[in-house]
Amino acid sequence: MFEKFAELSLSAMGWETDNQWPEDLDQCVMIAAPHTSNWDALYARLALKALGVNVRLTIKDSYMKLPFGPFVRAMGGIGIDRRPKKSGEPRPSMVDLMTDLFKQHKKLVMLVTPEGTRAKQEKWKTGFYHVAVNAGVPIALAYMDYSHKKAGIGKIVYPSGDYEKDMHEIMSFYEKINPKFPKLFSVDTRYISG
Repeated sequence: MFEKFAELSLSAMGWETDNQWPEDLDQCVMIAAPHTSNWDALYARLALKALGVNVRLTIKDSYMKLPFGPFVRAMGGIGIDRRPKKSGEPRPSMVDLMTDLFKQHKKLVMLVTPEGTRAKQEKWKTGFYHVAVNAGVPIALAYMDYSHKKAGIGKIVYPSGDYEKDMHEIMSFYEKINPKFPKLFSVDTRYISG
């Protein structure tokens, strides 16, 4: 029911979905980009819901308690506690904690926004890649293209272990996507040719 509502809502706004989602894919890290407007979240969520892809987001564990907890969980939130387990131990890294989530959940689509902000970023946060490699899962490339009014999942990248090659493949995909505010978007310039 929610999938049909999302599909009809997108269609009413003149948008269509792109579905390169393999039916047998249970776990992956999903990138959502570009992120230049608050509208991006709406179109992305509607497109993913229309495709039947239930994404999860990591959030500080304190937000999982009342009064926000029920709402955060309903939106797909998973609490992350970065405090050391024992006094004197170092804080666990986000990469390690997110990798562990894939061991705990047989079905998990972890959504990340590697730009980290709506401001222009020429260097993306690349922890998503290391999580995918450590967990042995692919990377789904979700997007919102405003010129073509198309949103969804455009490609699945299976990390080869060749970091530079894989990041170049990811950036080559996003280079072709048209954000709402082009001046606020850049792929990671470390991994593009020319």
